[in-house]
Order: sequence, then C-alpha cells, then structure tokens
Amino acid sequence: MTTTWDSTEPPAPPPPFDTRAKLRAARRILPLALFLILCLVLLLLVRLIEAPLCGARRPVSPVFQGLVCRAFFRLSGIGLKITGTPMRHAGALVANHSSWLDIFSLSAAAPVFFVSKAEVRSWPGIGPLARATGTVFINRKRGEARAQQEMFLERLRAGQRLLFFPEGTSTDGKRVLPFKTTLFAAFFAPELRDLTHIQPVSVLYRAPEGAEPRFYGWWGDMEFGAHFLKVFGARRQGGVEVIYHPPLAVSDFPDRKALAAECEARVRGGMPWDWQKNS
Repeated sequence: MTTTWDSTEPPAPPPPFDTRAKLRAARRILPLALFLILCLVLLLLVRLIEAPLCGARRPVSPVFQGLVCRAFFRLSGIGLKITGTPMRHAGALVANHSSWLDIFSLSAAAPVFFVSKAEVRSWPGIGPLARATGTVFINRKRGEARAQQEMFLERLRAGQRLLFFPEGTSTDGKRVLPFKTTLFAAFFAPELRDLTHIQPVSVLYRAPEGAEPRFYGWWGDMEFGAHFLKVFGARRQGGVEVIYHPPLAVSDFPDRKALAAECEARVRGGMPWDWQKNS
C-alpha cells in the first residue's frame, strides 16, 4: 500500500480481537474464501474461452465479476447501496479512494476495468486478482503519456469502461484529496477527446453503529491482514453507498486540469458536509 498520504489523527485502536471476534471472522471469511477461490477458477475458465473468441473484448467476464462482488457483500454482511446510474458512454469513471473494499464496491455496481499503478501487479493476493480481472497497469509518469493514450484507446475500442482513482492513494474516507491530472491528459488525445465521457463517482462508507467513522478506511502504513480481520470480526457491519454523478463530455473542457477540477468537485459534492469540513 502506498504511504503518500497519512492522517495527522491516528486511527482508533482496533476493537479487541477476542474469541467472539475470531468466531465472527471465521464464520464470514471461510465461506467467502471458498466462494472467491471457486469464482476465480471459473473466471479463468471463462477467459480461456472468451480470450480467443473475443480478443480484447470481454463481454462475459465483467458481468461475472459483478455477480461475484455483489455476493461478496451478502456474505460479508456489509450493506451496499447504489445511487444514480452508471453511464453507457465510452470512457472512464473516476472515484475517491478509501479502502481495498473500493474494488468490490465499484465492481458490484457496474462492469468496470480498473487502472492501477504497476506495482500492484506483484502484491500478494491482490495482484493475481487484479491480473485475472483485466486491470490496466500503468506507471504514473508524464513521459509515458503516449503509451497510456494508446492503451486506453485500445481498451475503449473494445467496449471497456475504465475506472481510476485520481487521488493517487487511499485515505481514511473522511476527505477527498486533490485530484492528480496526469491520467486525464490521455483522454484529450485527438482520437479520444470527441468520443469519451468521464463519470465522477462518490464512494461513501458508513461505519458500523458505535464504531469510529473511519472504520473502513485503509491508509498510510496499515497492514492489509490486520485491517481485513478487523472488518470481518466486527460485531455489526456498516455499509457503503456508490453515488454516480452525471457523466461529463471530455470535449466540453479546454484541458485536463479543468476536467479534473470538475470531477473532483462532483465527487466531493457527494460527501456529507460533516466529512467535507476535514478535507
């Protein structure tokens, strides 16, 4: 996990991981793990057929991925609410980034292909899942802008909708960091500008009753394993709301900075006022 953002307010101590918490975690994790392993095997089998027949197009696997992620919320007990409508235009979605749970939240709501930093490819556990689900791995360097444009164009021509996190790091879920504009530049290429839309998405986590508001946030140097067990060992679960804002035509904006600023404003506008004051 990146350490480019950390809170000046330390996270609250996790609740005691006592015998009851261990039993709750086991009751949720064991069936979920078996389910995810089975689904990963099925996804790989689907890709064996889908890849030679459809090439870069993936008409089946994203739908399958969405079903798996919706089942994740049922098995974990975390509530999922979807507000607004995912766009049908060609292009990309941009969202705030609070947790590893974002991957499940955004995949459950609509078929998307994530754009991720290259190092995620080698992360234990998450890396293989990312590769299997068609994640686009990139280096966030301006010198590779042309390569990114070509990669995005290939994916968009194949009918894929991309999703990236312009903050560049995850936070505690109480704020929206300034959007980095580098990836927005790719959509201003002549072959993309008039064809694509960008849809801002706000991802809002609500902690379990009585828990700290940042309960689901995963940031700084937090260990994935400890956070995972904290979430699944909770006595009660909270929920997440995925809020889709109206899509924006890239051609309506003069440059990447203007587009990024408007997307940031839309995403920030979907957050409750009492969370915004700390942004």
